[in-house]
Amino acid sequence: MVVITIIVILISIAIPQFQRSIRRSREAVLRQNLTAMRVAIDQYTLDKLRGPQSLDDLVAAGYFRRIPNDITEKKNTWQVEYEDVLLSPDQTETGIVDVRSGSDAVSSEGTPYSSW
Repeated sequence: MVVITIIVILISIAIPQFQRSIRRSREAVLRQNLTAMRVAIDQYTLDKLRGPQSLDDLVAAGYFRRIPNDITEKKNTWQVEYEDVLLSPDQTETGIVDVRSGSDAVSSEGTPYSSW
């Protein structure tokens, strides 16, 4: 009985730690995906002299093999931002300038994922 009690106590300590580490790793992947997509959007705009009109344009042009998953585990929840800002004087058309998570959840830092 003592052994079972000790095991239960250890499990009750380990489970929250495990869940926190999973959450932090998912957040790290989100940060990497956002950085990669933002770099690809800028590079696409400079290479093609026009902004991408959708994230699928980045895949079609070979900047990504596929659109990465958002923290929601879906590809279609990304929120794209369009602006009439030109990155270079030679740019002929505006398009997507930024991408954000479509999740309403709050990160372990206390900030919404959609604000990253």
